[in-house]
Amino acid sequence: MNFLPQQFRLQPLCVLIAAALGSMSAWAIEPFKLKDIRVEGLQRIESGTVFASLPFRVGDLYNDESGAAAIRALFALGLFKDVRLDAQGDVLVVIVEERPSISEVEWVGLKEFDKDVLVKALKEVGISEGRPFDKALADKAEQELKRQYITRSLYGAEVVTTVTPVERNRVKLTFTVTEGGPSKIKEIRITGNQAFTEDTLKDQFNLDVGGWLSWYTKSDRYSRTKLNADLETLRSYYLSRGFLEFRIDSTQVAISPDKQDISIAINVTEGERFVVSGVKLEGNYLGKDDEFKALVKIGLGQPYNAETVAETTKAFTDYFGKFGFAFARVDVRPEIDRLNNRVSFVLQAEPSRRAYVRRINVAGNNRTRDEVIRREFRQLESAWYDGDKIKLSRDRVDRLGFFTEVNIDTQEVPATTDQVDLTINVVEKPTGSVTLGAGFSSTEKVALSFGIRQENAFGSGNYLATEVNTSKYNRTIVISTTDPYYTPEGISRTIDVFHRTTRPYLGDLNAYSLVSSGAGMRFGVPFSEIDTVYFGANLEQTSIRPGTNLPNAYVEYMQQFGYTSNSLPLTVGWARDGRDSALVPTRGMLQRFNSDLSMAGDARYVRTNYQIQQYTPLTKRYTLALNVDLGWGQGLSNRPYPLFKNYFVGGLGSVRGFQQSTLGPSDSTNSLYLGGPKKIVMNAELLAPFPGAGNDRTLRLFAFTDVGRAFGENEKISLSELRSSYGVGLSWISPMGPLRFSYAMPMRRQVADKIQRLQFQIGTSF
Repeated sequence: MNFLPQQFRLQPLCVLIAAALGSMSAWAIEPFKLKDIRVEGLQRIESGTVFASLPFRVGDLYNDESGAAAIRALFALGLFKDVRLDAQGDVLVVIVEERPSISEVEWVGLKEFDKDVLVKALKEVGISEGRPFDKALADKAEQELKRQYITRSLYGAEVVTTVTPVERNRVKLTFTVTEGGPSKIKEIRITGNQAFTEDTLKDQFNLDVGGWLSWYTKSDRYSRTKLNADLETLRSYYLSRGFLEFRIDSTQVAISPDKQDISIAINVTEGERFVVSGVKLEGNYLGKDDEFKALVKIGLGQPYNAETVAETTKAFTDYFGKFGFAFARVDVRPEIDRLNNRVSFVLQAEPSRRAYVRRINVAGNNRTRDEVIRREFRQLESAWYDGDKIKLSRDRVDRLGFFTEVNIDTQEVPATTDQVDLTINVVEKPTGSVTLGAGFSSTEKVALSFGIRQENAFGSGNYLATEVNTSKYNRTIVISTTDPYYTPEGISRTIDVFHRTTRPYLGDLNAYSLVSSGAGMRFGVPFSEIDTVYFGANLEQTSIRPGTNLPNAYVEYMQQFGYTSNSLPLTVGWARDGRDSALVPTRGMLQRFNSDLSMAGDARYVRTNYQIQQYTPLTKRYTLALNVDLGWGQGLSNRPYPLFKNYFVGGLGSVRGFQQSTLGPSDSTNSLYLGGPKKIVMNAELLAPFPGAGNDRTLRLFAFTDVGRAFGENEKISLSELRSSYGVGLSWISPMGPLRFSYAMPMRRQVADKIQRLQFQIGTSF
């Protein structure tokens, strides 16, 4: 006789127990053949969802094992709060109770975090409108939100989750947040220090007790991650100054009962200061010991410096890589003489085996085509690994200016002993930009310029730009396009079309104007990895439109050559770009030389320009940038130098703090600025990271000084006539393009000079 009742019920936590008990004969149901299956209790879920999860169909043999499997499968869907199986003769009834669905997720009191970001995060873990409500997930989300508030130093933040039932078996989920005020660092104490004062050590930290910029940097908000970074900075500070055995003994973080004030105590042991007594090379140096010795950065007789040790090992491994040894190991073994506080180092080298590159992968380029990156590579696939070529490849990709970060990773190929794969990881920046410029002066009040350019059109690497200047005194329309790989060998082609109208800064719209139109084409031929020579030709037409205040120099030119001058200048140029990045360079040099020669047409002249920029890293955070820009022009065939080819100096891009194009020769009234065929511009900038920006290279502060002026054809270049200024500014690689904002104070000026202290522009350097 069978004593098992035909109806039984299982809760989720009892599923496994019931499955085990189902195998016991005392609880066994008599197997039977299913004639029909019915589902009861559904409200929103389709019955097909239930039937698809059942491990049996009509006509199958039903028993305890299949019943337990069915219950497990239905609970695994996460849609049901309760599941029962009711055997009525040879008909199986599946009775379910649906979980309530979420009708709405509401946030109350949320300020610190973006609501849309949290909604997206909850959706990824299964909490969103229309999804089944799971209290465990809601509790988990609540705890995770509290942890996120702690990372923002909001230790007193409270999160309460409220579940409100609504019609049709739904619930409204409300997260009520009481954020409170942030917990701020009240005190940082360092004990055990003797060689350096506590203030000196605390100056190395990003965390502090607050200052005038803390509202932005949040440097007075405690974070364990920030503290760990500061402790590493402290350790590096000591290790780079001779304290080989420095250690941090303990760190205590205490929070006040009201969770508003935080105190940090750091206990250190400095140890003795050690001096380097010797460096010895051991191991296999490929018979090039002298060459490796020349790479040693560790200074004998100098205090121990962990940074120079690390630089030496890196230089060694890089040099091994030059010969194809991608897996070279250089171990540093210190030999410490504690009696005399001296330390010597043994550099043990093992080049391992030579490797070749099997494959080069490109990652992170969502817009830029692989071809644009690969054609800059000098390390080839199926070729011997060459560290110098890999570094050159990285620098060439970075100099494209399309990416904010460029890194190359080396991975050993599994199951091989002499192969590696290279992966170049890039982080793209917006290459389409809107160029805006503005200046404030008593003449124009606000002068605006506008432009649209795409440095990486359609991900092809081609440059396409349109520039428009809307100033009532300088109207410009320029269309330019560059194909950097016009030929497979890397010869570039640039086409320019322009139309410019220039009026004097007199506030008189009836004044004379210069109208220039033209088109040109030039080709760039690479002669080395960093050298390019340019050849080209332009067709130009310049017209002088008479009006009020026309200078005598223009009248004389018109009397000799007419109102309109045509010219066909030939262009020869050279550029050498050795910078580590085109976007935010920190080291390297850029040189440019360009010469225009016009021997045909009305205007005959030679016009040359030379520019050199040098970037020198002073420390890891500070960079010194120097710029010199020289120009010279002269008329040919006994003809005067055309006035409309004059150089202009002043304002953005030359000497900041002075009104645009006003530093140079002028008419007798000092109201019309004519420019000159000669110019000198010199700039110096000290670049520093913006406080609180961390390692973000795209946001930097700078202090600058500028010197320069344009000189007339018959005017002798005199250093005493140069104007100069100094000031501070902000540089930011914004989504619209490079932004530079500066405030300048003239340092050397004359009474007639026009001053413009506040200036900004998008899309310029220096």
